[in-house]
Parts: sequence; C-alpha cells; structure tokens
Amino acid sequence: MPAIAEENIDTRRRRAYFRAWRRGTREMDLLVGRFADAFLPQCDAAGLAEFEALLALPDPALYAFVTGREEVPPNHDSQTLRSLIAHHRREPTQNAE
Repeated sequence: MPAIAEENIDTRRRRAYFRAWRRGTREMDLLVGRFADAFLPQCDAAGLAEFEALLALPDPALYAFVTGREEVPPNHDSQTLRSLIAHHRREPTQNAE
C-alpha cells in the first residue's frame, strides 16, 4: 500500500510541476514555475495539496497576492502561499543593459 501512495504523490507532483510552468502568462510561468522547481521535490502531501490549491487560482489574483498588490484573503492564506511570496521576494531581478 505505501508504494501506491508514493506513486500517487509522485504523479501529483509531476502534474503540479507541469501546471506551474504552463500557467498561461509568461510572468506567472516564471513566478510559479521557479517556485515549483525549489518547492515540489521536498514537499509533503499537505504542502502539495496547498500548492495544487494555488494552481487553481486565476493568474491575475495569484499575481496580485505574490506581488503585494492585494492582501491575501484568509481563505487563500497558507504556508505554501507565504513561501511562494517569500521566494519571489528573494529572487534577484535582471537588468537589461
């Protein structure tokens, strides 16, 4: 039974990784995809469920939360979203010179 449960979480991780890098807008692909690269390999089932819930949010809403343009409503507040926001704030910006 544990092998089936592990296979299930691995399948969910692969699906979440795919969805993170194919959000629909390039900006969100980069924000969510880069976070997925760092987060998904070590996340547990609870963290994965929170990440899947983030993936269900529309791009404009998630972008507003991550960039701080809007406060995160209590029903979307999670440790995973807070980690995504912190991850985004740590990333260096690239100057086109």
